[in-house]
Amino acid sequence: MKTIYLAGGCFWGTQKFFDQFKGVIKTSVGYANGGMENPGYQDVCRGSGHAETVRIEYDEEQLPLADLLEYYFLAIDPTSVNRQGGDSGIQYRTGIYYTDDGVLPEIEAFMERKRKEYARPLAVEVGKLKNYYDAEEYHQKYLEKNPGGYCHIPDHLFSIEKNAGR
Repeated sequence: MKTIYLAGGCFWGTQKFFDQFKGVIKTSVGYANGGMENPGYQDVCRGSGHAETVRIEYDEEQLPLADLLEYYFLAIDPTSVNRQGGDSGIQYRTGIYYTDDGVLPEIEAFMERKRKEYARPLAVEVGKLKNYYDAEEYHQKYLEKNPGGYCHIPDHLFSIEKNAGR
């Protein structure tokens, strides 16, 4: 099992998006790479510097990292700085954060391929995870608990796995 941390705007939708894929074992939402210990949601909204991030534990045999990152790019606008959908602010930045240095060459190769696909520069941070704190319980699996809740990700992206017939 491997773990990767992906910031993709509001973490409610990003978590729901990744929960659909075979090979994703577990997800949680939290706050990554900010300047204070144990922030709460209000701290993050007030500029603690953390990104709303999804911690993804996955089985690389079923879902290789490159495939996971391809899915990630479907759910974000990788050229948008500190904004996804209607949400703006540093906490909504995009980022790929890792704890295992061994995955960095694969991430860098992926990003290099992606740079060639976009006319504008990519705004996706790539870096080692500095810190990660689980968000409050009410944020975990939020869109499952609140099906009508706001989400910047279009509904049709929540059924990619189902429509692929896997």
